[in-house]
Amino acid sequence: MDTSADLRVLLASQYPLLLVATREEQRFLELLRRAAAGLGLPVWIWSASRGLARDGMDPMYGTAEPQRALGVVADLTDPGIFVFTDAHHPLEDPVTLRAVKDAAMTATPGQTIVLSTPRPVMPPELESLAVPWTLRPPDRSELAAMVRTALEDLTATRTPVRLSATEESAIVDALAGLTMADAERLLQRAAIRDGTLGPDDIAFLRAEKAGMLNADGVLEIVERLPAGFEGVGGLDGLKAWLAMRGRALQAGQAGAAGLDAPRGILLTGVPGCGKSLAAKALAAEWHRPLVLLDPSRLYGRYVGESEERLTTSLATVETMSPIVLWIDEIEKGFAAGGDGDGGVSRRLLGTFLRWLQERPDGVFVVATANDVAALPPEFLRKGRFDEVFFVDLPGGEARRAIFSAHLRGRGHDPARFDLDGLSARSDGFSGAEIEAAVVGALYRAFGAGQTLTTRELAAEIGATVPLSVSRREDVARLRAWASTRAVPAG
Repeated sequence: MDTSADLRVLLASQYPLLLVATREEQRFLELLRRAAAGLGLPVWIWSASRGLARDGMDPMYGTAEPQRALGVVADLTDPGIFVFTDAHHPLEDPVTLRAVKDAAMTATPGQTIVLSTPRPVMPPELESLAVPWTLRPPDRSELAAMVRTALEDLTATRTPVRLSATEESAIVDALAGLTMADAERLLQRAAIRDGTLGPDDIAFLRAEKAGMLNADGVLEIVERLPAGFEGVGGLDGLKAWLAMRGRALQAGQAGAAGLDAPRGILLTGVPGCGKSLAAKALAAEWHRPLVLLDPSRLYGRYVGESEERLTTSLATVETMSPIVLWIDEIEKGFAAGGDGDGGVSRRLLGTFLRWLQERPDGVFVVATANDVAALPPEFLRKGRFDEVFFVDLPGGEARRAIFSAHLRGRGHDPARFDLDGLSARSDGFSGAEIEAAVVGALYRAFGAGQTLTTRELAAEIGATVPLSVSRREDVARLRAWASTRAVPAG
């Protein structure tokens, strides 16, 4: 059910009190007006600056105080929708809170009081009366309608529009995940900056959207690995599994064959062995945007702020589908034993697990964890993820492939180096440690004014104490855990 229809059903159900969480007040009011008009109901709007007014009319005298306005609502008997904007401020006052409750309890059939707040608020006093509802970000159909209207307006003002149907669809994709107001402003900027709207503006829109989402701190659009799986050494088991799922996904025939769409994987294992790289490569292979959710940034200072950040972020992710959602070091946000934070961790976990079960097919989750033992048991239950993979230290052939990939990526022909010898010398090294050795060897050669050779690489390897030595016990513990709980990624 789309957002407009969902809101209309809520209003038609004649609940006396709705608590609406949205940062898009103007969009919400427009949706509300349309839904109310379809039901033949008048809309009244209260704000602290104007007081209570029937929509489109002057405000009633003396109703700037919320208690006075609620008193007027309680005295009315005709059906109507009564919206109180920025209601989180009045709800902090116990007398106003009581006035809300009184008005809701005496509401006649067809009357609904709507409290609009920028984030979810549910005072205990209203739990038995109120229905919470969150306005989701605009979906593709809403954005497509906005883009079509904007293009018509630009054409009417003689602004050149040079977009094919495919490019117009790409514009919609580039705006997905933004609020309607932000999307409208960004599209206008794209047209104004060079006096036209064409294919070149798609890259501009994507870059600007990335900056806007990244500014929030929880979500970040990440660059994919251009080479895809070819840029990842080893992990052959994981690559084969993903390639098989990808074929069904790209063909679009999974449902007809009785297959569920791929939903997600959990990658755990030794740090620095390619878990993050695998997420970047997968997004490139499947031609999907890669969005990073940083769970450590979910936690806020105020009551309900953390849960609101997670809910808002996940709703944004859904509007951007099809995408790959990468949750890095997931144990930082959903670790077990979080009772010392007033139950915030448990509530976040519950919200996230519900979403994992109900998320749309277009969102494929790649969760990574270095300390899987910190995750609560319910996180690993079958059905949360399609598979749990263990990423171990790379073997000999994988190390050879990793050296080759990093040398080629830095402009050197791998055939010039003794890859077999380097692989043997680096036994016990992680992929990140091999990359560091290549970078260090390049600096050695540059400092000496020489061309990079196997000798500099061997010297860097010899000077490195790998994680498998410095944290031998931790690596052994991870391997013991994975031996009966995970599928080898190599």
